[in-house]
Amino acid sequence: MQGNLPPEAQEKLEELQDLQDTAQKVAAQKEQAESTLTESKTALEALEEIDEGTTMYREVGELLVETEYDEAHEELDDKVDSLEIRVEQLTKQEERVEEQFESLQQELQQMLQGGAGGGPMGPGGAGGA
Repeated sequence: MQGNLPPEAQEKLEELQDLQDTAQKVAAQKEQAESTLTESKTALEALEEIDEGTTMYREVGELLVETEYDEAHEELDDKVDSLEIRVEQLTKQEERVEEQFESLQQELQQMLQGGAGGGPMGPGGAGGA
């Protein structure tokens, strides 16, 4: 079918495919950020149940380095805050891409229906969609 499309419709179809790729990438990034956020929140909750005098370690590359309770708590708190912002940004980006995709899809449908004879809403215009 793509070979029979007018150049404008072919261009819109390629834009749709690009947007679909973008949407998949954004969704994967969001899923990763949400997963990391959940892990960080769980760690923060566990940390709050630990006695402040307990010896703690954090990972630095391949090493475990001793750290203070307050420092560990502050780092986790900051990480949770930044991840919440990141998830919010990715959610908004996901919504924008979805809106662009739907708009472009409608433009393509109107273009294809209009090219089938009978105008965008006329008889025979809905075929193939």
